[in-house]
Amino acid sequence: MKTLAQVGEDELVRLITAGLKTDAGVLLGPGDDCAVVRGPTKSESLVLKTDTIVEGVHFTPDTAPHLIGRKAIARVLSDFAAMAAIPRHALVTLIAPPATPVKRILGLYQGMSRLADEFAVRIVGGETSSGQQLILTVSMSGTVPNKQWVTRSQARAGDLLFVTGRLGGSIRGKHLKFHPLVKEAQCLVKHLKLTAMMDLSDGLAKDLPRLAARSGVGYELVAEDIPVNRGCTVQQALNDGEDYELLFTASPRTTAAQLQKCMQAYPNLQLKCIGKLLPLKKQRQSLLGGWDHFKK
Repeated sequence: MKTLAQVGEDELVRLITAGLKTDAGVLLGPGDDCAVVRGPTKSESLVLKTDTIVEGVHFTPDTAPHLIGRKAIARVLSDFAAMAAIPRHALVTLIAPPATPVKRILGLYQGMSRLADEFAVRIVGGETSSGQQLILTVSMSGTVPNKQWVTRSQARAGDLLFVTGRLGGSIRGKHLKFHPLVKEAQCLVKHLKLTAMMDLSDGLAKDLPRLAARSGVGYELVAEDIPVNRGCTVQQALNDGEDYELLFTASPRTTAAQLQKCMQAYPNLQLKCIGKLLPLKKQRQSLLGGWDHFKK
């Protein structure tokens, strides 16, 4: 019998989702950063996402409580950014050892609340339970105008490949303090003709092939054009993960002036073209690496 370590995360997700049922109310099911279902009004759809962080995997036992809480919310917000959706409400599930100091738990929620407030997200409930390690799960809902969400699956051969920010070395602190690009994503949608987008959580070497596979295209990545953080190598930029930048594709007619509009609106936003998409039969590069929760 095969184990999770043998099949890996992507194959596990494929096996799980293959047996799931759908209906007319499901507009976008498993396989993207968020799910989209029919909303309560004719003009908007409902966006859904859940995410979990685990002690020893996503943070260490000595990580400051407010940073743990912040990260739990920020990861979900980053997925909403990838869909160009607006987050609205959140539920939080807490699992903690009984000996955990109450002050530590309150610190978690302070960190979550501060970042949630910044994006006008309201934490409206949740659940608590005991366990051997600290685990936080955030489930979030939001909205997006009908048919205006951005997926991973609409990229076309010839599209340009872009990334925001700089990659690599997130373990030095960025993974706890990154800024979710929710508002910046709205600007990108407004000024550019985006064809696909996702957030970079598992490393460019893992996430770019995922986007290309969903769209049925190949890719040509220009390694020397990848923006890397100071002190990092291209290999770290490809493989470290937890960058929480946006990887997106746009029309080959995208101009420097269009990019400049977004960077002027958000001075801290960096946009860099790092390659292009190809017909699948012309795929020559093979990216191996990135983060997998089950393959070590």
